[in-house]
Amino acid sequence: MTQPTIHWLGAGLSSAPGIVALAKGEHPLVLWNRTPEKARAIVSTANTVEVRALDLQALAQALNAGDVLVSMLPADWHVKLANLAMDAGAHFVSSSYIAPEMAALDARAQELGLCLVNEVGLDPGIDHLMAHDLIQQYRDSAPAPERDELYFRSYCGGFPAQPNDFRYKFSWSPLGVLRALRSPARCLEAGEEKNIQRPWHGISEYQAQLGSNAESFEAYPNRDSLPFIQQYGLAPEWPLQQFVRGTLRLAGWSLAWQSLFDEIEGLSGDSGEARLQALSDQLWRDYQYDPGEADRVVLCVELEARHNGGTSWHRSYSVDARGNDKGSAMARLVSLTVAIAVDSVLAGRIAPGVSAAPHEASEARHWLDQLRARGEVILTQDRLT
Repeated sequence: MTQPTIHWLGAGLSSAPGIVALAKGEHPLVLWNRTPEKARAIVSTANTVEVRALDLQALAQALNAGDVLVSMLPADWHVKLANLAMDAGAHFVSSSYIAPEMAALDARAQELGLCLVNEVGLDPGIDHLMAHDLIQQYRDSAPAPERDELYFRSYCGGFPAQPNDFRYKFSWSPLGVLRALRSPARCLEAGEEKNIQRPWHGISEYQAQLGSNAESFEAYPNRDSLPFIQQYGLAPEWPLQQFVRGTLRLAGWSLAWQSLFDEIEGLSGDSGEARLQALSDQLWRDYQYDPGEADRVVLCVELEARHNGGTSWHRSYSVDARGNDKGSAMARLVSLTVAIAVDSVLAGRIAPGVSAAPHEASEARHWLDQLRARGEVILTQDRLT
């Protein structure tokens, strides 16, 4: 019987560690990229990897039933690629959020017995794994969870390992970051829905417990946190007081970016988009990572229960990773998790349909253990005082 083939699309900065990991496995790997020379440089030591110029017609002809198509291309490609995969009887994997158009493919994927797996990068991805496991741990240990006030916090950020005056650097075009600064967010605070029109309107101090060290960051809510309450399995009858998924930035970030905030606040229409592009070009010239410069990623996910005014249960996961000779911290944490998702699809560990990172605590722990086995440090702490 022919082995299923992995078709990995895109050899950008966030792809290399995952590609290298899968190249060491038992399944054939074809790497598709707009510039094949760049892709060949990534797999120069893996003679078994085939590199092809990215062409959708050629890809459609190359896909076979049981294969896995991995997209590390921009998110607006994913629905088209997922349909292309299903037409061939192949599975699909991406690290992006599940868009409504992707969710609408669920019935077809289930009928065909195919997996369309998304949200399996860093954030979203590893944060999901941690959240599902923490909530299951709490569910297993709490005698009466409906009596506890619950506080859930999940924050992630990437920044230079050696801070600069701007408190940030860019690995790729800053345009996406600038557009995100114009997006509203929604979370739960003091048991009530809270809406934030601009990220800098919702900045707060966050004390991250990173092993034995604590560090202060700036934090703000990201996107709409509230749909994840149900996705994470928090029971409706539990008295949830805080639920936020957000972004971390180095202390001093908001001050360093204040002039950008002031300008972005007033932008709109085509002229606003043109100005954003000009700002992006300038930021890319001034604040891109230098060759070989190390980045840093911090991820903290915690669940706290309070009863009668005191903390009764408080556990957390944390990652504090830096770029090394295996790749940038961001690239490793994103693409290695994608590679684990591919392995799980091929091993039959994921049910057919559209899904995110696994919600079963045992499978979430398995993925976290796989990341540890690949050299990533993931800490869990009981934070009762």
